[in-house]
Parts: sequence; C-alpha cells; structure tokens
Amino acid sequence: MKRIAILGSSGSIGTQALEVISANPDKFKAEVLTVNGNADVLISQALTFKPKTVVITDESNYQYVKKALADTGIEVLAGEAALAEVVTYDSVDMVLTAVVGYVGLKPTIAAIKAGKDIALANKETLVVAGDLVTRLAREYKVNILPVDSEHSAIFQCLAGEENNPIEKIILTASGGPFRGKGLDDLRNVTKNQALKHPNWSMGAKITIDSASLMNKGLEVIEAKWLFDLDLDQIEVVVHPQSIVHSLVQFNDGSIKAQLGLPDMKLPIQYAMAYPQRIKNDFPRFSFANYSNLTFEAPDTKTFRNLALAFEALSIGGNCPCVINAANEVVVDAFLKDKIGFLQMSDIIAECMQKVTRVLKPVYEDYVETDKMARITALELIGN
Repeated sequence: MKRIAILGSSGSIGTQALEVISANPDKFKAEVLTVNGNADVLISQALTFKPKTVVITDESNYQYVKKALADTGIEVLAGEAALAEVVTYDSVDMVLTAVVGYVGLKPTIAAIKAGKDIALANKETLVVAGDLVTRLAREYKVNILPVDSEHSAIFQCLAGEENNPIEKIILTASGGPFRGKGLDDLRNVTKNQALKHPNWSMGAKITIDSASLMNKGLEVIEAKWLFDLDLDQIEVVVHPQSIVHSLVQFNDGSIKAQLGLPDMKLPIQYAMAYPQRIKNDFPRFSFANYSNLTFEAPDTKTFRNLALAFEALSIGGNCPCVINAANEVVVDAFLKDKIGFLQMSDIIAECMQKVTRVLKPVYEDYVETDKMARITALELIGN
C-alpha cells in the first residue's frame, strides 16, 4: 500500500490520479488531498477517499470545509504554508505535485527534504529551480518520477539503459490548436480558440501554454534537469497525433520510443506504481486506427515561446525562473482578455532583458526573481 499526498487534487492530473487510486484500492491510498479554492470538490473527494488530511489553500474557505468534515475525523488545514507541512507527514510515502505554477516549488523541496519520492506533474518546479531541486534529490536519495507524458516516455525508454550514453532526446509536441498558422492568423485569436486543444484535456493555463508552445519550452527545461542533459541533446518535433510521446536516441544511433493513446492516467499510474507496471482497463492503441503518424519541425518564428525557452536555458542561472513567472502573468492576462496572443511572447522576451540576472542562484534568489519578473510583466501589461 503506497500512501499518496496529492497536491492539486481538483485539477486534471489530480482527479485522474484519484481515478487510478479508486481502481487500485489495494495498492494506493489518498493520504492527503489539497486544493486551492474549490472547496466543494475537496469536500466531495474527502468524503469519498477519507484521507488523513485535507488542505484548502484559500483560507477564506477554511471554516466551510472544516464544518462539512467535522464528524469525519479528517484533519483540515488552510493556507499555502500547510502544503509544505503535510508533505512531511510520516504517513505519506509519495507526493504527487499536481498544482500549477511556481506555488509547487516550496512543498516539493519540503517533501524531498523529508525523504519522500516525488511524482512530478508540476514542471515549473524544475523550470524555476532545477539545479537546486535535483541536487537536493540526490542528497536526500529521493526519486523524482515524471508525470508529464513526454518525460514519462523518456523515463520509460531509459529503463535498462543506465550504462548507455544518450545522444539526444526528442520531445514530441502536438502543435496545439494553431499548428500551421502564421503570425497574421494569430494576431486576433481568442482565448476560446486557444482553449480548444485537439488531443488533450487539460487545465486552462496548461492549454494556453500548449497553444503558444510555451508548454513544450518548459518541458525542454524540465528535461535538461530530469535527465542531466546539455542543451544540444534536446530536440522538439511536432507530432499532431500525440501517439509517440517522446523518443531517446543513443550513441549508436538507435532510437527508442514510447507510444500510446493520449491518456494522462497511464503516466500517472506508471509514476505512482514505479517500478512495477500494473494492469488496467485503459483503452489500447491500435495501428489499424492510425494509418499515418506524421512529424514536422516546430515553427519557432511564429511560436516564439519555444525559442525563448531554449534561449533561457542557454543563459542559465535564474533566466528560466524569469520566463516561468512572466509566462504565468501573461497567460492570466490573456485569459482575462487584457492582452493578445502574440503579446505574451513580447512581454516574456522583454522581462528576460529587464530582470537582473543571477548566474548561480540560491533559493532566496529564485524567490526574488519570481517576484521581480511578475512585477515587471504586470508593468508591461499596464496593470
């Protein structure tokens, strides 16, 4: 029985993780559930899964949740600080970080220091502070198990290849809803158009990131830290069908790929059950239904965010932290109809120039960089 703390249990990854737990009650238990502000979902999940503890980070909902769970024996906590507390509980074996954005960094670090294995769906943790987080994972002998479908694919392809050097990895991207569009096409796209992803069902922020290719850019940075790669060992290819989730090329030229239908429950289950593979009833892929699998180079001139991510990784230091913070701000502004789709890249690029660079940041530098990048982005937006 593996007892799991799910940070972000009301989101797409969190709810699918609970589906995996529900289907395997002999293997997993939801020990801790946390949400930001969706109190009703948290209450429903708590009554169904009976965790030891729940956290509502929006403190205004604390009394509402506490009253609803008063007779259950479930501990109810509130506030962001509680996230970093509950992950250290002795009763927790693994922490699934499924919150979106920078907020995932602090509790992930706390969980690592407490010796908990991490199932990582919060790519921003490694984008912001990859050097620090991976160093801590080595120090505390903790596994970081990727949940992103692309990084899970790479991880699976590397099984049994520990002594064989990687020549490069190839991350696949669907291309999002605007694949093949030019700059003129993108000037006036709406948030509703950007939220219509062709293959995946995800939260609003990640869906917009996919449409702008920032999601793939963040995954490039995450991959560098997860797999200890140099910049020139990471390639991105657009694969509209989202069947080949990613590939690894070894130094003899051989390529291994991981394939499957676009279903996040598979990488979630793989991370939670690692190193075992457990049987499930997920739909199976059939080549008979996919007569053509196509691949093409990404258009980094139109979709600048991918190029900006590579540039930030090349610069290093706190620069990836800058683009992550700026991106969170501009995506929020785009979703609120304050800026256009193409303006997001313009503002991120300007933040990269304006925010002071720190080549060897420590944790406090990441905190300050995140703060200043957000302030700078908001100023550029006009808030």
